[in-house]
Amino acid sequence: MFGNLGQPKYIYTWIVFNRGSDSMPSAQVEEYLKTIYDIAGKNSAARTTEIAKCLKISPASVTEAVQHMAKKGLVIYAPYKGATLTKEGLIIAIEIKRKHRLLEVFLTDTLHINEKKAHAEACKMEHDISDETENALCKILNAPARCPHGSHISSCTMFVGTCDECNGATSSRKRRANDGSIVPITDLEPCEKGLIKFLRGDKKIVQRLSDLGLTLNTKVELLRKAPMNGPIEICVRRTNLAIAREIADNIFVNVSR
Repeated sequence: MFGNLGQPKYIYTWIVFNRGSDSMPSAQVEEYLKTIYDIAGKNSAARTTEIAKCLKISPASVTEAVQHMAKKGLVIYAPYKGATLTKEGLIIAIEIKRKHRLLEVFLTDTLHINEKKAHAEACKMEHDISDETENALCKILNAPARCPHGSHISSCTMFVGTCDECNGATSSRKRRANDGSIVPITDLEPCEKGLIKFLRGDKKIVQRLSDLGLTLNTKVELLRKAPMNGPIEICVRRTNLAIAREIADNIFVNVSR
């Protein structure tokens, strides 16, 4: 379908598989999208030389790959500038990163595999686990906020506002596409505002946040962030609050532009 686009770090068979009625790209395409996201994030372009270095393949192979993905609407490719993820490509990349980081937590915390090996194993497994398995992992691990390397795990993709709602949801419940519009409050820049859309954690954590006035659909503004993963200061309901970073990790907002 895509031809030989060059083999990334891990070699996969070119198979298109379906989830419901939506056609999803193969594991190799997902690896490219994840790499572009790692390099450039949501809005910037990743140069082909940067992608090639990460995947340990030739720049020519990367160019051919991103051109094919551009035809599929997964990236926007500009010669000499690189590839930028489209909304569809971003959704896939964020989903794969969430699965990867949940798998890393499972492999290190439950199976006691060292971090380096866990990362390599997660890279191979992330493309094969279903959305249902991803959700089950999140539940059994008590909705971890960060992976073993300290990277933030994105919010739940179920149509829920808290983990307690998710625990009571059936596997057939509709999922929402994570297009990067709902982010941890710690991702905001000073003076940026957002609307709380998801609270991660058990009932005690959600109640603690509620006692501080941090409830769903409440407007918040980030005032400042302390360096070295220190506390953040926010304004909510006309009150300034200082919140520890590990507590703030549980608050996800839709950014006001």
